[in-house]
Amino acid sequence: MRILLIADAFNSLTQRVHAELGDGGHQVGVELVTRETPLLDVVRRHAPDLIVAPMLTTPVPREVWSAHTCLIVHPGPVGDRGPSSVDWAVHLGAERWGVTVLQANDEMDAGDIWAAVDCAVPEVGKSDLYRNEIADAAVEAVLAAVERVASGTYRPQPQDSLPEAARTGRPRPPLRQDLRRIDWHHDPTDTVVRTLRAADSRPGVRDELLGGTWYLHGGHPEDTLTGRPGELLATRCGAVCRATADGAVWIPELRPPRRPGGPGTVKLPATLALGDRLPPLPEVPAPLDAGDRPRTWTDIRYREDGRAGFLEFAFPGGAMSTDHCRRLLAAYRHACSRPTSVLVLGSRRDFFSNGIHLNVIESATDPAAEAWDNLNAMDDLVHAVLTTTDRLVVAALGGNAAAGGVMLALAADEVWCRAAAVLNPHYRLLGLYGSEYWTYTLPGRAGARVAAELTRRALPLTAAAGQRLGLVDRIVDCDPQDFAPQTTHLAVRLASSSAVQARIAAKKAERERDEAERPLAAYREDELARMHRIFFDPEHPHHALRRAFVRKEPVTGTPEHLRTAPAG
Repeated sequence: MRILLIADAFNSLTQRVHAELGDGGHQVGVELVTRETPLLDVVRRHAPDLIVAPMLTTPVPREVWSAHTCLIVHPGPVGDRGPSSVDWAVHLGAERWGVTVLQANDEMDAGDIWAAVDCAVPEVGKSDLYRNEIADAAVEAVLAAVERVASGTYRPQPQDSLPEAARTGRPRPPLRQDLRRIDWHHDPTDTVVRTLRAADSRPGVRDELLGGTWYLHGGHPEDTLTGRPGELLATRCGAVCRATADGAVWIPELRPPRRPGGPGTVKLPATLALGDRLPPLPEVPAPLDAGDRPRTWTDIRYREDGRAGFLEFAFPGGAMSTDHCRRLLAAYRHACSRPTSVLVLGSRRDFFSNGIHLNVIESATDPAAEAWDNLNAMDDLVHAVLTTTDRLVVAALGGNAAAGGVMLALAADEVWCRAAAVLNPHYRLLGLYGSEYWTYTLPGRAGARVAAELTRRALPLTAAAGQRLGLVDRIVDCDPQDFAPQTTHLAVRLASSSAVQARIAAKKAERERDEAERPLAAYREDELARMHRIFFDPEHPHHALRRAFVRKEPVTGTPEHLRTAPAG
């Protein structure tokens, strides 16, 4: 079918729906729209068989939905209405939620139902839930709805014809800041964490701290540190620890409010955002091996199971600053000092990595210098992985990866992906050439022609497509919560296999042959020379593209590469 996706942004769900429909053989185009977009003209230009809106906050005009079947993906169970559905799921502590695919009509979220799928709600942040359990349910529902539309015989169900028991959701208002307010003197830790997680990506929780107004992003419970409710107790890895009525929480990121008429503001590691406002506080590190300690947060952990080591990391939004890269490299070197034959890198769920930290770069006094430091720190980490020849290294992608994050994964000997992961192995949309030794690893896995095509087209790939192209070695088809246990089982089995030492010897010999043919230093030097010209040229388009990306500037049109994509 010719399918047109209309969306506010090419966000994670839109990308996944785009990639899954393409894998299914459909011809998929995308249009990014606003209330001012002449949608009828856009639709006439595409002449689609079907319109799907994976993420749309603006109403579809009557002249469009009355002439074309238009499916709206609503991230809530049947009967749910309103713009804050996933926020409410986390805020209320729901155990189950769902996704409903509706036919567009005059009333938002009230159309006939083409498909509905429910899902679990684990104790994670809103954005993690949205990218994983909600996205899994959404894709299942969209694929079912598309198949039903294609059949020509299925009739969607009017919502008011369903029995009461089938309408598990209800209309809810927007979750505004007055409903998100934290009472630090009375709210227990679990309530504070749930409130923070329900706003972790956007909009954050508006609050007063150290004489200023901030949006707080993300929250993790702390069971050991305590103090006067509301006061800051400690720092760790850029986060601040703040006391609650019965304990404390770690808050990784802060964002200042937007000034009237000013540009959008960006989330930053909390200590960086606070800057000189931050009073002297103890930096309380967490050991790499947290073991059975009470609840506490850290963004890097190491554990072992037999001859398999697991270096787990999870950075907000998948972005890796200079500090993140350097701390992860130190942890990697520690992991390599351990007597293991397999080392697994990755988060337990959600993002693997999206490469360098554009927010930190944008906010730096000298963005070019910060970008250069960040890229070199990322390159140092990738180089360490590429030159590990005494054990097998596995990149475990429980969630999405993009740009330098994909290249970090490709530096490993094997790439294991959860079936739902989306890969964006390119840099072009931000005007970058790229580094992270991609000119060595990407052609080495996919071949020069495919590597050039992937970086030129700049489109998302499913894990299955990545496997067909040679970027992925194993697909783990499981729920998000099951990814870590399943990869642990697979890694332990690999580490204990009789062939593991022969494979380690073979990879060492291959690395020596490749180094003799062209040293890794030559790839790095060439990539960095190109990136240096970009970073330090104030007129280069990258700077405007970076600024628009991190400050969430309004859509000004649809990039041409999204308008039409070949099937499959």
